[in-house]
Amino acid sequence: MESVELHQKERVILVSVSVNILDDLDADEFALLASSAGAEQLDHVFAQRVKPDPKLFIGSGKAEEIAERVHELEANLVIFDHALTPAQERNLEKIMKCRVIDRTGLILDIFAQRARTHEGKLQVELAQLKHLSTRLVRGWSAGFEQQKGGIGLRGPGETQLETDRRLIRIRITQLKDKLEKVQQTRLQGRAARQKAAIPTVSLVGYTNAGKSTLFNHLASSDVYAADQLFATLDPTLRRLDWDGIGTVVLADTVGFVRNLQHDLIESFKATLEETLEATLLLHVIDSSSPDMLEQIEAVEGVLKEIGAQAPVLRVYNKIDVSGEEPKLIYARPHEPERVYVSAHSGQGIDLLHNAVKECLMGQHQMFELILKPTHGKLRTQLYNLNVIRSEAFDDEGQLHLQVMIAPQKLEQLIRQAHISLDDVLGEQATRFKRPLEEFEIKR
Repeated sequence: MESVELHQKERVILVSVSVNILDDLDADEFALLASSAGAEQLDHVFAQRVKPDPKLFIGSGKAEEIAERVHELEANLVIFDHALTPAQERNLEKIMKCRVIDRTGLILDIFAQRARTHEGKLQVELAQLKHLSTRLVRGWSAGFEQQKGGIGLRGPGETQLETDRRLIRIRITQLKDKLEKVQQTRLQGRAARQKAAIPTVSLVGYTNAGKSTLFNHLASSDVYAADQLFATLDPTLRRLDWDGIGTVVLADTVGFVRNLQHDLIESFKATLEETLEATLLLHVIDSSSPDMLEQIEAVEGVLKEIGAQAPVLRVYNKIDVSGEEPKLIYARPHEPERVYVSAHSGQGIDLLHNAVKECLMGQHQMFELILKPTHGKLRTQLYNLNVIRSEAFDDEGQLHLQVMIAPQKLEQLIRQAHISLDDVLGEQATRFKRPLEEFEIKR
């Protein structure tokens, strides 16, 4: 459902609690999340506990203290940087006499504002309804007489007081059916790309790492990019023709954050499918961030949870801010590990291109192929990859091609065309009858 914009920002108090059993929290990131949702931050309350209180998450004394601040500052919303149970939310609302939402509700609100495509809106509504289904009864009802959009209330949240669990279950089933149809459409497009041996390069990374800016630079596109969290929610695909690689599909995906709830990851798995099925992942990293290592760990944790297995090339972005020099570093010969670039200034983009080419294609070698008139499909695929250097017909009508291509890619194309290696390569076919790691790789 559509997000409802406010005429004025909501007056918000943020609460961060350091609990021994929880990971360390980033107060600055939490404040930025609230700002991204359109909140006016009045105060940020910090507390420390050995373990969460079952009823209030925080102690009753701290809850009363926050309630006083709510009254003094005339706040209308309190946001916790933690996952709260429905009972905890209701109990806190009774004490504070205003709405209370948790980190998940905050992120869902941002998603509701950012979703633009049909699929993105469906996924946001599904995630919101799942979150709402356990929170139909609220302890604080003042101010709900006139339904208004607000943080935690956008999308289906606006009708939550009239919606019962039965209707929510029906709507969730409908949304899942619609998303299944969208997924089938994606699968058809992906199957066509795989059949044509078109690799997919997917950009992943922490939110605000510069993925969309890098995507625009590589794809000469105009995807929305801004200095804010979750600026891009919907997946974006572009078909490119890269010199030395051929046709490539470039995918931009939603950014990750720390402490992303499992339910959110599950709800947005369809968006992340391009990550699961990618040939190569470009992990875009903000090299200027003081929390760079923690952000890398958070992204790798999500990738592990969704089961992503594609090779990863780390792209350290924003070197124009961090002061790094453009450079390409290899884990071992011919295996790029990380590259330092600036998507904003364009520094190091040529190095990134070379690294992607090596990751996707391996080291190129020259091959001479002999194609019969029935081998037109293979010839078309080679043309699409832009690897043909010369061609000529002999007296028997056979086509002689010189191609510059990675051995792995050539073998894949020949086998997909159901052609014998000996028929096409002649004596060169012996090079493919040894393990791949024994190939003599030349620059």
